[in-house]
Amino acid sequence: MQSAVYRQSAFKSGQQAQLRKTGRSAVIVRAEAIAIPEGFTQIHPRGDRVLVKVAQEEVKTRGGILLPPSAVKKPTSGDVIELGDGRVGDEVRAFHLKKGDTVLYSKFGFMYTDLNLAGQEYILIREEDVIGIMPKTNAQADDIPKMRPMADRVLVKVEDTADVTVGGVILPETAKERPLMGTVVSLGPGKWDKENPGQRKNMIVKAGDKILYFKYAGENMETPDGAKYVVLREDDILCKA
Repeated sequence: MQSAVYRQSAFKSGQQAQLRKTGRSAVIVRAEAIAIPEGFTQIHPRGDRVLVKVAQEEVKTRGGILLPPSAVKKPTSGDVIELGDGRVGDEVRAFHLKKGDTVLYSKFGFMYTDLNLAGQEYILIREEDVIGIMPKTNAQADDIPKMRPMADRVLVKVEDTADVTVGGVILPETAKERPLMGTVVSLGPGKWDKENPGQRKNMIVKAGDKILYFKYAGENMETPDGAKYVVLREDDILCKA
């Protein structure tokens, strides 16, 4: 059985990945997805990175209508297949994630590396860049309230904005101020404490807190019934009630 040992230092254009096969090295420059050469059957991440098997694309709507290729959304969730060795510099960090966890990650690809092994899509991502853990595999939008945030992130249920001004004028969607207030639903384990290796900093907020947050911060999400949520870094919170 042959395996690929994947090292990665930064997510930049022109970055390189090293694959090892029977003592020989092959260097591949990242473009879209890195195609793992034939003969390799496994990928082993290093450091604080995890290997995630990408969820299947949704090719049908909830009503069963087949979507055209241009309308198919690329999944932003998947299942953790392998964990790295946890080594970051001189420190070895314990993983909060475990194999089998279904994770949510950003739709912006600079946070991870796409891999293709034997026709199956994977991503390689740092644990700290994972947004949260979903309650089940192939999670849907209605599972968002049950998500468990990662690192120093918090899941916030956003308060609705007013549809009518004080003078009674109905506001169009484009004129509404983006919500800045919400209620903390759940929070992550905290970010790593640089002053105390191997330890995480305690979160300041807790579930149930009313907070104000930066206008353009976080990952915005919406459930099928219209409930709005945002996942923020704790540093993006301005204050709490």
